[in-house]
Amino acid sequence: MTEVETAEVEMTDVQEKISRPVGLLAELTHRCPLSCAYCSNPLELDPRSAELDTATWKRVFSEAAALGIIHIHLSGGEPAARRDLVELAAHCNAEGLYANLITSGIGLTDQKLEELAEAGLDHVQLSIQDVDPAAADRTGGFAGGHKRKLEVAAKVVALGLPLTINTVIHRGNVERAGAMVRQAVRLQARRVEIAHTQYYGWAQLNHSALLPTREQTERAVAEVEALRKELEGQIVIDHVVPDYHARYPKACMGGWAKRTFNVTPKGLVLPCHAAQIVPGLDFPSVKDRSLADIWYKSAAFNAFRGTSWMKEPCASCERREIDYGGCRCQAMAIAGDPAAADPVCMKSPHRPLIDALVAADSEATGEAVMRGFSRAAI
Repeated sequence: MTEVETAEVEMTDVQEKISRPVGLLAELTHRCPLSCAYCSNPLELDPRSAELDTATWKRVFSEAAALGIIHIHLSGGEPAARRDLVELAAHCNAEGLYANLITSGIGLTDQKLEELAEAGLDHVQLSIQDVDPAAADRTGGFAGGHKRKLEVAAKVVALGLPLTINTVIHRGNVERAGAMVRQAVRLQARRVEIAHTQYYGWAQLNHSALLPTREQTERAVAEVEALRKELEGQIVIDHVVPDYHARYPKACMGGWAKRTFNVTPKGLVLPCHAAQIVPGLDFPSVKDRSLADIWYKSAAFNAFRGTSWMKEPCASCERREIDYGGCRCQAMAIAGDPAAADPVCMKSPHRPLIDALVAADSEATGEAVMRGFSRAAI
């Protein structure tokens, strides 16, 4: 057997044990006109000079299609900062990939939206920070941003593109969670995602200024769940509940390297958005290896895949194949050990760290640090 034939047999053996991915989050750029304090991008943002070029992104999308990816999420930062956005959307369409644009709406002209629709873009996910224009603009650090977002939403609907509204919930808007669902209905969105802040990147830095109290959170959760029943058939409500006030962790990303992965602006391939905070893992680049090779064979992707890596209490827990131990990045950030049970879990020996953090944050009154790159040219 030749070396090539041997390699093909080895890859086949690996593929039989590992499921194919279904989604790819393509972080086209970290540039963004907004400066939201809850942004989950890393504190050290990739500069424009380090971004992958058009040809490389096209190759990545072609490899993704061959790998079995169904959904491509064109994200950032603000993907409209890329001059080749329409070309990239067209390439996704040519490869048979369902392309979802995740955008702030700022920098998206009506003409650009028309070009994207013509290129075969399948879906738009638009972030809206609040129902109150002044509060929304204050959160994003961009005067007039809320007005433009509403205009973009109307244009997306007029073009016949499916629209999802995404709103991140934090201390400043938690009392208006229900109102934001109703706003999405008025905008004729097909879906709305009410996502309580996930504390990674800038959001982790600002948790003491962002975390609502347990009472505020419980009221918001109850209101959104009631609206889910009231508005059934009118809009789909995706509700991402808060980690820090939960009893059990979520299955982060559906499990480490189980269903989806990220490609950063400079080409690093990550099992999840915040994975770079986990020490000792060498994350490969699309410049050096194919997506298939990275997904199936890289040490970083296999580090926490499945359940064999687990320690107690996860190893013998009946939930080990439900939440897969929770979030490795959260375990690292709070407990200092990426192999520990997610500290959010009531069974984790590190749960007192979360309780102490929540108690301290409920008394905090400090100002949040706004995200960098807020005025990068788009």
